[in-house]
Amino acid sequence: MNEDENMPVMTILSCKILQDEIIHLLENDPQIDNVVVVKNNEEKEFAAKMDNVGLDYDLKVLNDIPPVSERDDSKYTVMIYLVELALHEFPKILREEIYKLLEKVTPYSDGILLFYGLCGNVLDKVEEDFRDQESTCPVRILRDDKRIVDDCVGATLGGCDEYLKTLKEFSDQGTFLFTPMYAHSWREIMRVDPENPEKTLKMLKKVNDITGYKRVAKVHTNLGYTAGFDEKVEEFASIFDFEILEIEGNQDVFTNCYSSMKKEMGLTDT
Repeated sequence: MNEDENMPVMTILSCKILQDEIIHLLENDPQIDNVVVVKNNEEKEFAAKMDNVGLDYDLKVLNDIPPVSERDDSKYTVMIYLVELALHEFPKILREEIYKLLEKVTPYSDGILLFYGLCGNVLDKVEEDFRDQESTCPVRILRDDKRIVDDCVGATLGGCDEYLKTLKEFSDQGTFLFTPMYAHSWREIMRVDPENPEKTLKMLKKVNDITGYKRVAKVHTNLGYTAGFDEKVEEFASIFDFEILEIEGNQDVFTNCYSSMKKEMGLTDT
């Protein structure tokens, strides 16, 4: 790409649970000139982590960002749009909201990378459903070498085959798989009522007993952006009287999908 040509804008539309994986990509791509974090009441924790590692970024509401049709910029920009965690409990609503957000950010993007998996099979056709904008703003979702990953944990484990292998290894007893951000957010994800936590925890204990969940496994991402991983898992295990296991994850799905999206937008990794 010539210096006189406009450089592309990649939008990463992501569940908040994968914010550490995004920061890892931003820290390790020297080609990025600008990072824009969309201000939408979901970005505060992410912005604080960016500050902690010394990454520069602009914090803007979407309406203050120029659409790609009005840009005159020779800098490669990555725009981050984080989505609330609560949507995961309602897969159909999650799909509706993600589709609305894709339409919303398309005018500001040359390509959109969804940091989501199938999430209950509601996002399995997202690339196909946005095929009509393929030439101007392709939409891509997290995949391994063969197919869309199941969810954020499946992506962190390296893809569908490794996820299935892990689940089979733990099939004798129900096992929660916690990444650092999942451990950090488990009360929010499981909708523990902050006003009356004991009531919610009592109900969750009953559900765990009925379903046979007895363990929690720490999925090590080897990213240090979220503090207190050990403490949060230990807290969870103590509350539910769970055994703690340890397994290794990796960043392969995220780095490969990001690199693939860059190439699709005409950028070559250095």
